Order: sequence, then C-alpha cells, then structure tokens
Amino acid sequence: MQANENVVVVMVPFPAQGHLNQLLHLSRLISSYNIPVHYVASATHSRQARLRIQGWDPLSTHSQLIHFHEFPTPAFHSPDPNPHDPVKFPSHLQPSFDAALLLRQPVASVLSELSPTVKRLVVIYDSIIPSVIQDVASIPNGEAYSFQSVSTFCISSYYWGMVGKPLGMDDDVVNQIPSGGITTMMTQEMMELLNSQSEYREYSSGALFNTCRAIEAPFLDVLEKVNAKQWAIGPFNPVEVCKAKKRYSYSDWLDNQAPDSVIYVSFGTTTSLTNEQIHAIAVGLENSGQKFIWVLRDADRGDIFVGDTRVCQLPEGYEERIKLKGQGIILRDWAPQLEILAHASTGGFMSHCGWNSCMESMSMGVPMATWPMHSDQPHNALLVTKVLKMGVVVKDWAHWDEFVESLTIEKAVKELMASKQGEELRRRAVELSTAMKRSMAEGGDTHKEFGDFISHICR
Repeated sequence: MQANENVVVVMVPFPAQGHLNQLLHLSRLISSYNIPVHYVASATHSRQARLRIQGWDPLSTHSQLIHFHEFPTPAFHSPDPNPHDPVKFPSHLQPSFDAALLLRQPVASVLSELSPTVKRLVVIYDSIIPSVIQDVASIPNGEAYSFQSVSTFCISSYYWGMVGKPLGMDDDVVNQIPSGGITTMMTQEMMELLNSQSEYREYSSGALFNTCRAIEAPFLDVLEKVNAKQWAIGPFNPVEVCKAKKRYSYSDWLDNQAPDSVIYVSFGTTTSLTNEQIHAIAVGLENSGQKFIWVLRDADRGDIFVGDTRVCQLPEGYEERIKLKGQGIILRDWAPQLEILAHASTGGFMSHCGWNSCMESMSMGVPMATWPMHSDQPHNALLVTKVLKMGVVVKDWAHWDEFVESLTIEKAVKELMASKQGEELRRRAVELSTAMKRSMAEGGDTHKEFGDFISHICR
C-alpha cells in the first residue's frame, strides 16, 4: 500500500519504560508505510527509549524515517525507590510523571512547525497525558489519536455495567476482577494526575490498542460500543526478532541450554523489592531445581542516567553457587527482554505482568508465572491465567499485601517448568503466538486494521 506523502505522525509518549517502548515500536510500524514519524520527548526519556531498542534494527531503511525531538528535561527531584512501600506503584517516579505535563509548549512548537509542510498532521499520544497535545485543536489540518497502553480486558472491565458482560466470560473470572483502586493498585497522587487530564480527552479522534482480536476479541467488542473509532493494531513489538549482533554475559550460557528449559525472571522497570523478598525468590528458584535467568535490579529512576542504583542483596555465596552448578545467571542491569523471550531455550517467564511484557511473552509463545505489582497488572495477570489460560499464579491479587514465601515460588516454578500442566500451558502459549503472528500476516485481523488506520490518516 502506497502511503500519502503528505501525512506526518507526531508520537507523544508517557515517560515510563513500558510506554516509551510501545510507542517506539509503533513508530517503527508506521514508518514501514513510508510515513515520517516524529518522536517527541524530553532528552532524558528519548535517550532512554533509543538505548533500549530491541528486536529490530534502528538503522534500517524505514526506521530512518523516525525523527527524535529532544527537549530539555523539566526539572524534577528523582527520589530513590522505596522497596518497603506496601503499595508497589512507583511513587518515586511521580515527579517525573508530573513534569511530563510541562511538555505542552514544546509539543505545540513541533506541531506548528510541521503543520504548514503537510496535508495532514496526525498526533498519537499516550492516553495518560492528553493535556500535552491539546494545541492540536487549533491546527486546521491536525487530528489526534489516543494510545491505550494497557489491555482491553483491563479497560473494558470498567464498562461492563453499561454495555453488558462480554461473551465468553464466565462468572468465576468476572468475580476475580480487581475492584480496588487507590489503596492497592495506585497512589492518590497518580489518581489526581489522571483526574486532572479528564477534560482533555475530547481531543481524541479514535483509540489505538496494542492488542489483536486473536487474544482480546470479546473485550474489543465491548469497547466498540464506547469508542467512536478504534483500531487493534498489536502486537507492536516484532514477532520475528532479528538476531542480536551484540553478545551478552548470558548469551553462551543460554545457547547451551535445552529447548524450553529456562525460566526468565523479571519484574519490569518500576518494581522495587525488599531484601527479604529477594531472598525468598532466590531460595525458591534454587530449590525448584530449574534453570533460570533472573534480572535482579532496582526500579528505574525518573532519570536513569543520574544517581547511584541500589544493589539488591542475595544470600551470601548464592550467585557463585548457582553459577558453579550451572543452574542460573543473575543479571544486574536492564536486559533485552524480547530477545531473551525469543530464545529457543526460554520456556517460561515469571513476570509483574505489565502489558508490554505480556504482549512480548504471548507473541514469543512463552507461558507466564504471574506476580502483579500495581496499576493494570492485576487485570493482566487474570487475563493470562484465567481467560487465555497460559499461565500459573505466583501471587494472587486478593493477597496483594502479603509476603510471598520461597515455597510458593518454588511450587509455581516447578508447575510451569516441570509438570504436565506446564507442558499444556506451553502448548497454549505457542497456539496464541501462532494466532498473533497469523494476525500480523497479510490478510490477518491486525494487518487489515493497521491498513485501515493508515488509509484513514492518509485519506
């Protein structure tokens, strides 16, 4: 399909890794239609997004149509993450989130600069911060589309009362949908930020979702009754990962493991765990007898390039022991998760269930051990385990404030990696991966919807 050369897209992400990453992946997909994309963020977060690109070549022909606009980072204090906070929402990032609202003027300047050069100026913005793009309303050839960074299962749960239960949902699942808000999944400060943005949501001409009908059809049907226009155009991440040229400390070890024998353990970029909980995970993993790669690091700061990072403590001699036994690898820095999940030796993923992680795991055909921490993650964990049936529970959200014992972790790892049920979950995960890849291929649902969206903005 030949894209209209008179269309340009401006991408405005929210400054947290899972959001930056998804919209950078979307930038790659849109640029593949020969449409220029302008990725607008603070210098710090633009640098962070580019540093962590994975699964595709940023120097490829189409990727060169992605232009980065880096504005001075608004001043904010970036406190240390607090692993002892009972609510695991990353409150230490709140100053960074609040500072993102100050990007309105820089974004407006980009829009006014680009507007005279094109027939249509398309803004895709993270739905958390619509006030930042409000000036698109005063641009005659401008229109904006909200990007929803979470699962449609999570979003649609708030509308069931208005539009009826989606088909295919049994009462057992409905009864387990998290109903808590501020006190368990989010902080008061974050709720205030979200509420402050409600009046600006009118600027959206449609909604974009990082999902596909192969995994979330019933929930997309619910949202169709709410949204005037919507497009399910995921997964955004590559479903065929290009072979990394860079070798990592774990590369040789992972290459030498049997297929589907390694569980990858990572709780994302916003989670801080106490030393006591880290100790329990360490014991549980070792006692499971299973091979593992564990990304053991503290949460990102608002500026990942500034300040000392807490070194998470393991039991004395632990790291040397598991390395000597050949059982596992501990990674102390950010890791290329998509590439690890795509590796033939990776057969399971213990995760916080951020939507980015869920989509990467599903598209790579890797079943999950779910341990949600905050925000939409409890909903995503329920979707993975009870609806899609491709995961086991490590921590049930009904017990969100309880310590997870090493025995619980050990049992979950064994169930996922060394049981008949685990084999069935792996088979189910591969089925979903195949369906998602089919959706992305020519003639598939995602391929059609992406084509529809491109046709719409190029009309």
